[in-house]
Amino acid sequence: MAAKNDIVWLLKGIVIGACNCDWGCPCNFDAPPTYGNCNGAYIWQIQKGQFWDVNLDGFGMGWVGESPGAMRLDHSTTQLIIDQRADEARRVALADLLSGSFGGPFEILASITETWLETIFAPLNMVIDGLNSRVDIPGVLDLGLTSIKNPVTGDPEELTLVKGTGFTSNNTQMGSTTVYSYAGGFQHEHSGNYGEFAEFEYHSSK
Repeated sequence: MAAKNDIVWLLKGIVIGACNCDWGCPCNFDAPPTYGNCNGAYIWQIQKGQFWDVNLDGFGMGWVGESPGAMRLDHSTTQLIIDQRADEARRVALADLLSGSFGGPFEILASITETWLETIFAPLNMVIDGLNSRVDIPGVLDLGLTSIKNPVTGDPEELTLVKGTGFTSNNTQMGSTTVYSYAGGFQHEHSGNYGEFAEFEYHSSK
């Protein structure tokens, strides 16, 4: 593996997230998790991507974690997901990025991981449509987003988190999940809790 400072990379695209917390997710506000523990997922759809000389346009990847307490306490169990369509060079590039060795938000996610499970290579079927987006990884992940509804009128609420220090995105549409079920190396089901949608752009510091 090349040294971190020798690699030039860029990723732009869409990130979809979900967790077991109440709408808004306390992590966004540096607060303890709603129910004491943290279970969550991020799925990235790369629209434009380059890792050194490897083109990553159109490929997807994911991070799924469970923690007995707040993620920041560094006791998370992590499982990575890589697009099955990727050839060997792209699989290596995506795995290197997700390992956290080259910076970006992946470095933060790696730093809180205590236990790594075997990486899953599977098809990532994604429908990108804001808070109507959907991710289906057959037999592994089912994740659908929706807007939060006003409890009086039933109308969808437009809620956006603008956070300059956000680590996956600086501008996030906040919503709920119609479904969030994971059955990889561990299992959890938190449909109806927090979900989010955002555009992202990450790059190497070089």
